[in-house]
Amino acid sequence: MIEARHLRVLRAVATTGSFSAAARDLGCTQPAVSQQMKALEASAGTALLIRTGREMRLTQAGEALVRHASGILAGLTAAEEEIAAIAGLRAGRVRLASFPSGSSSLVPGALAALRAEHPGTRVSLVEAEPPRSVQMLRDGDCDITLAFRYGAGGEEWDDLVVRPLLTDRLIGLVPEGHRFAGAGTVEMAELAEESWIAGCPRCRRQLVEVCEDSGFTPRIDFATDDYPAVVGLVGAGLGVAVLPELAIDSVRVKGARTVAVEPAIEREIVALTLPDLARVPAVAATLDQLALAASR
Repeated sequence: MIEARHLRVLRAVATTGSFSAAARDLGCTQPAVSQQMKALEASAGTALLIRTGREMRLTQAGEALVRHASGILAGLTAAEEEIAAIAGLRAGRVRLASFPSGSSSLVPGALAALRAEHPGTRVSLVEAEPPRSVQMLRDGDCDITLAFRYGAGGEEWDDLVVRPLLTDRLIGLVPEGHRFAGAGTVEMAELAEESWIAGCPRCRRQLVEVCEDSGFTPRIDFATDDYPAVVGLVGAGLGVAVLPELAIDSVRVKGARTVAVEPAIEREIVALTLPDLARVPAVAATLDQLALAASR
């Protein structure tokens, strides 16, 4: 009989390429991973992994099993959550994944309100940026993902339940002594000769696209996923940046000034879940609280 815990271990080995790396990801020992893989191969009746040098590679049977594992594990998660919800949210559990500025702005108020209304519902939080966070949802590693997209975004979310939360505008940041520090609005083209400090990979790509639409390619001298670091670099006079308003609201802006930029750069903030999970009361209640937090 194939067990869900063995499928989780197989998926971890397939992702990381080795027993030791999978053990680190799963928080267990390498011998435990090896033992579970032997048990899974015994249940399957065929080899699932072969060693090539220092890495483990899936056999054809292993590849087939990994393909099915995500759907199986997601279905099991949905079943577990629905059964727990029979007690009227007294034993509910929700695993939430969020990008950093969502974690600091939307999540705290939503989870505080959820706990007050349903004290027995447990919520865990991990930080991850899309598209990784969206894949975590599809793989059954979380129940709700806070994600964002720019414009139409070209995101393939047709298989997911999309709960729109808010539109977040990107704001320009310049050093206090900058020539545009007192400006209300700045055209992106006016910043063509500036040194740039870029944020997360997705925001970085969007920045390059907007700048190129304005007739120039930005000279990015610094790039960091850490928003306080971006603000600190701008405050030190090392360049200019654009950051999401949610991020600026959660960071102490010191030595820098905010300015509106044109053309406007906006991103849509959404909560995503799977159709089966959307019917689970604890998940539905969390989505409602996230929407209320966004409206506030």
